Amino acid sequence: MARSEEQREMLHLRRQLLGLLRDGGWFATALFSVIQLVQTVLPALTALATAAVVDSVGRTSSGSVSRVVAPLALLASTLIAAQVLMAIQMPTMLIVQSRIDVAYRERLAGLTSQSDTITVLEQPAVQDLIATANAEPSTWIEKTPGQGATSQLMLMVRYLGLISSALVLVRFSWWLVPLLVLPAFAYRALALRQWLNHFRIWAAGINHHRRYQYWSKLAFAPSEGKEIRVFGLDDWISRTGQTHSLTHMRPVWADDYRAARAKWLQSALLFVPLLIAFLAVCVQTEHGRTSLATETVVLTAAWATFQGIGYTFDSINVQGVVPVMRAYNKLAGALTDTRREPADAPALTKTPTLTFEKVGFRYPATERDILKSLDLEIEPGELLALVGMNGAGKSTLTKLLAGLYEPTSGTIRADGRDIAEIGYTAWRRELAIVFQDFVRYPLSARENVALGAHVDQDLLDSAAREAGFDEVLARLPDGWDTPLSKELAGGVDLSGGQWQQVVLTRAVYAIKRGAKILVLDEPTAHLDVRTEFEVFERLTRLARDATVILISHRLSTVRQADRIVLLENGRIAESGSHEELLGRGGDYAAMFTIQAERFQSGYEDRVEEGELL
Repeated sequence: MARSEEQREMLHLRRQLLGLLRDGGWFATALFSVIQLVQTVLPALTALATAAVVDSVGRTSSGSVSRVVAPLALLASTLIAAQVLMAIQMPTMLIVQSRIDVAYRERLAGLTSQSDTITVLEQPAVQDLIATANAEPSTWIEKTPGQGATSQLMLMVRYLGLISSALVLVRFSWWLVPLLVLPAFAYRALALRQWLNHFRIWAAGINHHRRYQYWSKLAFAPSEGKEIRVFGLDDWISRTGQTHSLTHMRPVWADDYRAARAKWLQSALLFVPLLIAFLAVCVQTEHGRTSLATETVVLTAAWATFQGIGYTFDSINVQGVVPVMRAYNKLAGALTDTRREPADAPALTKTPTLTFEKVGFRYPATERDILKSLDLEIEPGELLALVGMNGAGKSTLTKLLAGLYEPTSGTIRADGRDIAEIGYTAWRRELAIVFQDFVRYPLSARENVALGAHVDQDLLDSAAREAGFDEVLARLPDGWDTPLSKELAGGVDLSGGQWQQVVLTRAVYAIKRGAKILVLDEPTAHLDVRTEFEVFERLTRLARDATVILISHRLSTVRQADRIVLLENGRIAESGSHEELLGRGGDYAAMFTIQAERFQSGYEDRVEEGELL
């Protein structure tokens, strides 16, 4: 990036940081701004008040103190104000910062969710931008937008303090201003350059730092503790973590040593101008060309000049938030709003006929076609099963139906309308989907099923019975109110099968609240065959009110479907009822025979993680 372009970008980022202050709340932000303004001019006011006290003392005759009262009151006021402002500055700043960060993360969440599909979100470059823009500091060099915004304000206000101190100095002797201000800026530039260089060196080893953190946490993790002790991994883990730590810190320590050796120059820039100013004023006072009060005010204002300009951590905080704001701005360009319908688009009035017309699809990062000119029609209320080997395109087909991806070619229609024209947000209201990699939310059982929707307890209880979750629910200590996470007070852990019943209940509840299409992608992989059979017995009854699309590797269960579609290499290889496909003696019949033999021999194809007691 050219120097001029970098400067323009930094100017834009600084303005952007100042714009974030509006999220801090008008009262808290105004209070914080006033605190900063008053604190910047207090050194100059203190200098003048001190000079007034000294001057009054010098002019006061023996036994008369009335002339000193007003200057002393002014000085006391400035000192008390400094202490009060110091006490309320930090809590006020934290309030402003936290409000800014909350509002920022809400905007970031809205930005990442505004794209209709998830195609762009899966791009590695976009994932990296999201991770950076999320602004979750783990080291001192990483800052949040709230910290950056308040630091940018403090940085601007600090220059007002410089101006106020300079005005005090120029009142008594103009040559003191260049004598002190120019070295002060040089001192700041040198200190800032050293800190930014240290910042960059520290940031360059951030990957080693994160690896060190990982290995350090691993040594104390209870779940990994079993293998660490069984296999004697403690020394290896310790050495690996130490290697990453030293690889990161050695350049940092070397820079610390270089900075320490260079402190003489900063010390010279600090003390030499101050010494000249102090000696000159002292000489003038000694020879009667100026007063002790003048000497006092000059000394105080001179030190305030260096104190204000020499502070560099505001700039460091701004530098630390630059990557965050850059990532956010790039995301804003990458995640453009492509919604095609208003948020209040009308719902469908009936369960539609679903049609896949010449649908083809390939993932952006691959060159292999997952689906190839696929034609499929699903009637309203039909229970359709999709089967096939891994990679045949079953899960991809359901994700296309949900509008999470758009077909590379072809069209998906509902009652003849392209679902993209219906609008993905409105279309998804008609779907209830159980994904194979479903999410286990650390919420109560009720919240895990309703997920923010209006809670109708009767429908909730009915959905639990339909999904077979009612037996598990009866064993939870607080029923629907039990948190489904051991990390929460009173929470419990569920097994994989029990979690699948929670997610099935979630889908059934959506159907009972009006969704018209139920998609189940390996929804019972953790259940035993008998429980799975009972669940699908219930699901077949749901097909009277909604279309059910089922993906399952267990062919003994899908034979209850109205129609079974076998996918191979992205195309429909066979289609028909269970009996029809067995009669043809094709690939489906061969697969079913193999599975039946394995089941008869006692093979149990489920993964279980330990049940709730």
